[in-house]
Amino acid sequence: QVQFVESGGGLVQPGGSLTLSCAASGFTFSNYAMSWYRQAPGKDRERVARISATGVFRNYADSVKGRFTISRDNAKNTVYLQMNSLKPEDTAVYYCNSEPKMGAYWGQGNQVTVYS
Repeated sequence: QVQFVESGGGLVQPGGSLTLSCAASGFTFSNYAMSWYRQAPGKDRERVARISATGVFRNYADSVKGRFTISRDNAKNTVYLQMNSLKPEDTAVYYCNSEPKMGAYWGQGNQVTVYS
C-alpha cells in the first residue's frame, strides 16, 4: 500500500536550516508530481512546494519562495525539502504527498520547530 515516511525535522533557531526527506513506496513514484505541505497549530494544512514527476518544474508558496528548495531522487523514491533562513512562522508539522493524492492517506508528518 501507499506509504510516506517523513524525516529530518527538529528544533532550530531562526535563520537556521533543515532538510526534510520523504521516502515513498507503494506506487510508481517517478510517474507522480510530489508536494510538501505543512500544518501549524490551529491552522489548515497548506502546500508549500510542488515538484513535477521529472523534477523539471517546481512551485512554491509565496511564504517560502527564495528560502525553501524542493528536489527529488526518482532512483530512491524520495523527495526532499531544503529549508533555509527559517523563521518562527515556519513552525509546523510537515508532510509530503503525491499529486494527485492517493485517496485520504497522509503519512505521520515531521515536526519542525523554529524557536528563539
